[in-house]
Amino acid sequence: MVEKEVGQDTSPAKDGENIQTQLQEEYLKTLEQLEEGQLVEGKVIQVTSDQVFIDVGYKSEGKIPISEFTEIPNIGDIVPVILIAKENKYGEVIVSKQKADAKLFWKNLRQAFAEKKPVEGKVEKQVKGGFDVNLGAGVHAFLPVSQADIQKLDKPEKILGMKIHVYVERLYSDGKINIVVNRRKFMEEDLERKRNDFFENIPIGTDVIGTVKSFTSFGAFIDLGGFDGLLHINDMSWGHVTRPKDFVKKGQEIKLKVIRIDRQEKRINLSLKHYTDDPWVHFEEKYHVNDVVKGKITKLTDFGAFIELEEGIEGLAHISEFSWLKKVHKPQDMLKMDDLVECMILGYDLQAGRVSLGLKQVQKNPWDTIGETYTVGARIKRKIVKVTNAGAFIELEEGIDGFLHTDDISWNRKTKASGLVPGQEIEVMVISIDTSNRNIKLGIKQLSEDPWKEFNENYRVGSPVEGEVASVTDFGIFLRIPSGIEGLIHKTNLVENREEDPDEALKKYKTGDKLKAIVLEVQSDKQKVAFSIRDYQKKVQREEISRYMTGEESSDSTYTLGAILKSKNSQEQPAKLPANE
Repeated sequence: MVEKEVGQDTSPAKDGENIQTQLQEEYLKTLEQLEEGQLVEGKVIQVTSDQVFIDVGYKSEGKIPISEFTEIPNIGDIVPVILIAKENKYGEVIVSKQKADAKLFWKNLRQAFAEKKPVEGKVEKQVKGGFDVNLGAGVHAFLPVSQADIQKLDKPEKILGMKIHVYVERLYSDGKINIVVNRRKFMEEDLERKRNDFFENIPIGTDVIGTVKSFTSFGAFIDLGGFDGLLHINDMSWGHVTRPKDFVKKGQEIKLKVIRIDRQEKRINLSLKHYTDDPWVHFEEKYHVNDVVKGKITKLTDFGAFIELEEGIEGLAHISEFSWLKKVHKPQDMLKMDDLVECMILGYDLQAGRVSLGLKQVQKNPWDTIGETYTVGARIKRKIVKVTNAGAFIELEEGIDGFLHTDDISWNRKTKASGLVPGQEIEVMVISIDTSNRNIKLGIKQLSEDPWKEFNENYRVGSPVEGEVASVTDFGIFLRIPSGIEGLIHKTNLVENREEDPDEALKKYKTGDKLKAIVLEVQSDKQKVAFSIRDYQKKVQREEISRYMTGEESSDSTYTLGAILKSKNSQEQPAKLPANE
């Protein structure tokens, strides 16, 4: 016990001396480790209006002007500094934060260059061929204009003052330090990262915020943070959109809904209209076939007009549904943009979002009552509007024409429509009405009795006729009898004797000559008749011989038996009517 007590016996004074000695040794050891120019970490112990006091572990604190700090530090903050001097003549430690920042900056800059990592800088001014970028610590770099943005900068000054991230492309010295940086590469990588993140994490139906970037004829491109989405013209509104600029403005920040994503093609479709209900969902609650509705003309095409019944509900009125009467060639002839019109719903397809409309259906169809206005057999006077080879169109009233065929101009089939001219007023008869095909036939010849009916009652083959030459042709002459019927006398039926030349005989006739002949052939169904002078002469001769044999005198002073006999020996004139007839 004694020994133990003796071994543990130490006085307080002696213990205090040992501890003090150890602290001095540690302190001196620390001092020996600090070297001037060394980068050390100091602790902020006091902040005044113009000074920051830093404890670097020396016998006195270092002082740093507060102007060297970009942000005023707090007590307890650790700040890197350069030890300028361990002790000045006043026994103070001299440190510099500015030099520490520069040393750290160059260390980080070289590391970023070697490891191809981005650094931050501020675009301070525009220089020849690019921009001057302040990287910090008083170090500046050159940013070529071609590497300043992903797209060509229309207004280079717009990036002045911007804080940007860049890659150090070149770091070298040729008497002075030269640094070239690239912002475009960083932007492209950042863009690709954001785009990939969007496609991986954004589902369809998500609301996104974007900025209207540019317009096309089919919509607007929306900047979603460096990459674009398309707001198609059809997704701007359920209604008809003609101009995208009527719905969004360039530079406008807008909330949109993602409706389609093509991950393979990296395409994004956005929608503005999906924030409201699709009006087609409620279509059948409001509209039915044969309903008469009002709408606004939104588009005119060659084949019809698009009519908006309400926002999102647009139908087509085909050009054939414009009028019961008029043949409309261009919708613009009847309608113009933004017209308010009445129309009828003819049909619809909910799946396709289509409505068929009619304009004429809201008007009375005159063809439904045309038979009451124009009855078969009615005699009317109207003007010719058009003449064709087949006949003439005659306007009965606006939009309704009747057709006069050449076969119905005259009982004589040879009569053509050449005598008819547009604007001429003529009398016609309604001969038929076909409402289903919208066809009205008119006739002129029906205004008089059919001469063929009278002809068939009064004439047979062999019956004598009288008339005048209507025309002379190469193959014969046409003889017109008083009823207006014309028949052909072929040139071979002009002469009695075979020795006579028919062509020479044909030369003796001219239009207007009055002749006698007999009916040679009749085709009533074809309204054709043939006459013969030769057979008439033979008939007269037979009758004269018969009278002579019976002692009767001929009532026809032109032909006597002597004349008949004389005609056997000489060429006789044709059988024309005597002058006193």
